[in-house]
Amino acid sequence: HITKVLKQNKPEKKLLKKYLENTIVQKKNYRQEKKRVAKELLSALKDPSVVIMSNWLKIRGSLKSWTKLWCILKPGILLIYKTPGSDHWVGTILLNACKLIERPSKKDGFCFKLYHPLEKSIWAMKGPKGESVGSITQPLPSNYLIFRAASESDGRCWMDALELALSCSSLSKMTAKSGRDGDLSSSSDQIKSHMLNDSMLENHMENDANSDKSEREAHEDSDNAANENGGRLTEESDMDQSDDVCLQATAFVEEAHEEIGEVGEASQVETVSEENKGLIWTLLKQLRPGMDLSKVVLPTFILEPRSFLDKLSDYYYHADLLSQAVMEESPYCRMKQVLRWYLSGFYKKPKGLKKPYNPILGEMFRCCWLHPQTDSCTFYIAEQVSHHPPVSAFYISNRKDGFCISGSILAKSKFYGNSLSAILDGKARLLFLTRDEEYIISMPYAHCKGILYGTMTLELGGKITIECEKTQCYTELEFKLKPFLGSSCNVNQISGKIRIGEDILATVDGHWDSTVHLTEKRTGQQEVLWNPGPDIRRQRLKRQVVQIDQQEAFESERLWRHVTRAIKDKDQMRATQEKFVLEEAQRQEARERAEGPWNPRLFSFNTDTNEWHYKYPDTKPWDPERCLVQFEKDGIIQTKEKSHRRRRSFSYSQSWAGQQTVSHAGRFLPQLPSIL
Repeated sequence: HITKVLKQNKPEKKLLKKYLENTIVQKKNYRQEKKRVAKELLSALKDPSVVIMSNWLKIRGSLKSWTKLWCILKPGILLIYKTPGSDHWVGTILLNACKLIERPSKKDGFCFKLYHPLEKSIWAMKGPKGESVGSITQPLPSNYLIFRAASESDGRCWMDALELALSCSSLSKMTAKSGRDGDLSSSSDQIKSHMLNDSMLENHMENDANSDKSEREAHEDSDNAANENGGRLTEESDMDQSDDVCLQATAFVEEAHEEIGEVGEASQVETVSEENKGLIWTLLKQLRPGMDLSKVVLPTFILEPRSFLDKLSDYYYHADLLSQAVMEESPYCRMKQVLRWYLSGFYKKPKGLKKPYNPILGEMFRCCWLHPQTDSCTFYIAEQVSHHPPVSAFYISNRKDGFCISGSILAKSKFYGNSLSAILDGKARLLFLTRDEEYIISMPYAHCKGILYGTMTLELGGKITIECEKTQCYTELEFKLKPFLGSSCNVNQISGKIRIGEDILATVDGHWDSTVHLTEKRTGQQEVLWNPGPDIRRQRLKRQVVQIDQQEAFESERLWRHVTRAIKDKDQMRATQEKFVLEEAQRQEARERAEGPWNPRLFSFNTDTNEWHYKYPDTKPWDPERCLVQFEKDGIIQTKEKSHRRRRSFSYSQSWAGQQTVSHAGRFLPQLPSIL
């Protein structure tokens, strides 16, 4: 229509031409304004002398625990680092859309809150040096942050400084009409190469103008709630979710040290000392080929200083591979990613031939892994649910990334003369929540040979399967034992196939602790499916654990701490004594219980399926409009959902709050199962 009017010789042509010229000028001014704001922000970021204030502050995460971080306040932005140096960037807050509020608290210190009134994101997408992923910390909320200063005076200083920074941010919007555009000749390509590009700035600017009505309502609420302290906003009550004891999430901390074994056979062999050989011979005199070892007490020198419940968590240091698998479009690609994740659980192995503690009945272990790429968390819960036979049940959940895993393992051992096998009888069920796909997974067995003669060596053997009934996608994998006349290249070999129905799509071969290749059946093209080299090992997610002084009495690390300390001190006599004390105490409690029925705390047995199930599963797909954060408390993995907002008060979903109470009545020390 515009082209038609311009071609005609009519009065409208002159008006339309003037309108188009004005539009071009407005667009030009708009682009110049964006460049000006970007330049000011970049200048503030890059100039180390432009700092309003910097100091340590505690910041409350999405899981309601506090982390001490280094904060640098500049005009219009707040930079957050792990340390005072600029090497460990966590995130950048854009202050142009933020409001500041004082937040009274029952705890020591002074609290204040930065938030977006329309619940939009307050974070920049990249760091001052172009970082796209910040340093790993606990998850932080997207639309607000709660800070805690050490004292009220420090907190007031931060409030004053933030108000100044907010004012600077507001003034930067008003200086465009003053004619002080500065040097606007810098190209848009130059701006885009820095932290804040045009599209990012436009996105954050538009947050302020999404709804005039909503903004007016937000300002009215803010004005009504202002107090006499310089007009600052104050929340009337600190009784929100963080201060309600029953809603507090478990506080996890990053694990200090992790031991990973060497590639190949070196870490799977052990030379037994003469003293320990005598103990082994004494033990072997009691055994017969084919005998079950579940009632045999093994010497402490072969024990790995951690519980079997802890060892089962080794499969989730690369749980981000499952996050990627959910996003794959084809069943075949999802199966490849699941297989990658499955193989990622084996290359962490203890040095030598070590066996973890057999868990005590009622023992529990919990931990989690933060996913920096998706800002989510994978939670792991395990409990020893049976004594005879020894059964360990586990549940893993990451609702935000769309997967959960459940299952149980019956640990059985068989003696064959010069060798023995530890069989993990059971299956894990991996569920992709958004696709309603279930993958049933089995485990290889551990085989130890050279007990009487030869070198004691530990290997993995047996055939395993990963199958999805819905997609008919199926993987079979064989873990091969080293042949009698085999060389070192025959150690830890695997081979297998990926099928859909009866059709073989790919073959797999390699070594489970090094390189595994996948060959496409149709094209013959080969690719590296898995290789846990240095780059992959650096990508391992950091495990978060509960500090030992905050653990319950029956949590693995605290329960076995005296035995563990003795083993690490290489004091086998003390380790044996500590184990005996623990074992005898449990036997006494079992006698007092008169072998009554045992009811696990977190799992229940389904007699129809003969399987153990977690009592508090939540397999609903994640709804970003409703779900805020997933967390764990007292072994219960749950999700905080958005409250129905009321003025100066909070109300939470009754169904969610109802999951918080866990009865501890009737707790007692159960019988200790025999070691192995």
